[in-house]
Amino acid sequence: MEHIALYRAWRPQSFQDMVGQQHIIQTLQNAIREDRVSHAYLFSGPRGTGKTSAAKVLAKAVNCERGQGPEPCNECPSCLRITAGNVMDVQEIDAASNRGVEEIRDLRDKVKYAPTEVRRKVYIIDEVHMLTTEAFNALLKTLEEPPPHVMFILATTEPHKLPATIISRCQRFDFRRVSLEEQTGHLKQICEKEGISADDDALQYIARLSDGGMRDALSILDQISSFTEGQVTYQQVLGMTGGIPSEQFARLARAILEGDMGLLLELVEQLMHEGKSADKCLENLLYYFRDLLMIKMVPNADHLTDRVLNPADFKDMATAFSREQLFGIVETLNRYLGEMKYATHPQTLFEVALMKLCSLQESASVPADAVISSGAFQGAAAGGAAASDPDELGVLKKQIAALEKKLEQALQSGGISGGREGAQARPASVPSAAPRISTASKMPPQVDKFIAGKDSADFASIYKQWSLVLQGVKEEKITVHAWFVDGEPVSVMEDAVLVAFKNTIHRDTTEKPANRQVIEGVLAARLGKPYRLVTIMLRDWNEASMKSAEQPGKEELRLEHEHEAGAAKQEPWIDEAIQLFGEDLVVIKE
Repeated sequence: MEHIALYRAWRPQSFQDMVGQQHIIQTLQNAIREDRVSHAYLFSGPRGTGKTSAAKVLAKAVNCERGQGPEPCNECPSCLRITAGNVMDVQEIDAASNRGVEEIRDLRDKVKYAPTEVRRKVYIIDEVHMLTTEAFNALLKTLEEPPPHVMFILATTEPHKLPATIISRCQRFDFRRVSLEEQTGHLKQICEKEGISADDDALQYIARLSDGGMRDALSILDQISSFTEGQVTYQQVLGMTGGIPSEQFARLARAILEGDMGLLLELVEQLMHEGKSADKCLENLLYYFRDLLMIKMVPNADHLTDRVLNPADFKDMATAFSREQLFGIVETLNRYLGEMKYATHPQTLFEVALMKLCSLQESASVPADAVISSGAFQGAAAGGAAASDPDELGVLKKQIAALEKKLEQALQSGGISGGREGAQARPASVPSAAPRISTASKMPPQVDKFIAGKDSADFASIYKQWSLVLQGVKEEKITVHAWFVDGEPVSVMEDAVLVAFKNTIHRDTTEKPANRQVIEGVLAARLGKPYRLVTIMLRDWNEASMKSAEQPGKEELRLEHEHEAGAAKQEPWIDEAIQLFGEDLVVIKE
């Protein structure tokens, strides 16, 4: 006799055969018993949860020759012929293949005719969300007021794609994923009746892999039982499905905890020799650490774990990691999993991800008193904040000292009336008079050469092609384009392009080595020769350009108030104050 796939042979033929949908079964049985069956139903839920099977059982129940009851008899000619699909009045329509308005108009024309073989016409429209907008519009009126002898049952995995006008005309039933216990019990019953010997761990792992879909679980069981000749074990399931034993996850987790990169790379190489795919390994490892986090934070988390069959055996591993470590590991693995979709060498990225986790554990183990702190940064370091680079810290100190010295000289030459309220200047000894330092005010080297080249033919050529450069950066990495688009080219010098930015954060992000590398690669590709990227703030560039325009011997014609001109000539320190604090913050009073 020809073999029939398990999911077809064990397709539910009555409501009691359905697994895990008791809330729907009871409602439908009560409606049939009380003769309150609706004219339109919407069955929605994940794949393999019994939507179409429930629709066919409902069609048999309302057309059973022994009378409408909570269960079809499955013995009368009507039930047998509906099961075989030989009744013209019960039609199962695939909306993915019949999604046009013409097919729905044809259905609408046939609905008006009375059934010829059974009591009620039943139209089961599977994957109904695939219908076009015009087809939905053609179905609306018929769905709302069909003839009394017609029933519509719409089935879909994506109910959010249905128009609200369609949903409002139906009684909606949401099918849920079948629980792990219900799936495992049902698989065990099928194995007993089919003569398949299966371990409990194997059936439980199959149920986990199916993600709540009974049809997927039966398909996996059918495939594995064919390979193992009716003897299904846990190791065979792992080998057939490409899974990884939880013990191997534990070895990877232990190596990450101890920072043993050599052992990690050996384990990765072993997995690759076994034929595992790098992306699947990374995905399973992410699930494993997610399960460890559940075991650590949620009491009695047995039903919440996906890859750990016996959570009690892994409490020691969950205890070895802190919550912060587990959160960091899950975030890192999730980021690398997203990047792996576009990776040319997935194994390399998998190894890099594991080495990154090792480095995170090493940095987390550094004692707090080893963090570099100095001056005003001691409070932040004591609170656990990361210290800046020592070289950068030294540069900031020198800048602060130079500005304090310059401010002290300005204050010694005369009092400054600063602020909007005209408050008296502070003494030079007051430390709070020191202005805040912004790294955005740094000027690039050789700015004079850039000013000389701003009107050159090379710059004009680059300026015309700048839109191509921006498009190239966008195609290479859209996140870099989001920051780089704020800048505009202002000059060129030999092998360097000067780009001016309006916002500090856009310039600082563009200056990062990884982002700079992307941009310089695009510059070389689009402009025909390699260029270095040099950045400047737009206000600094405008100021430098204005200063260079003031040539000695040329008198600048400028309108100014007589009082301001006289004050500026008599009090040179006013110019120094304006340069330090800006015109908006300096108010001149007699």
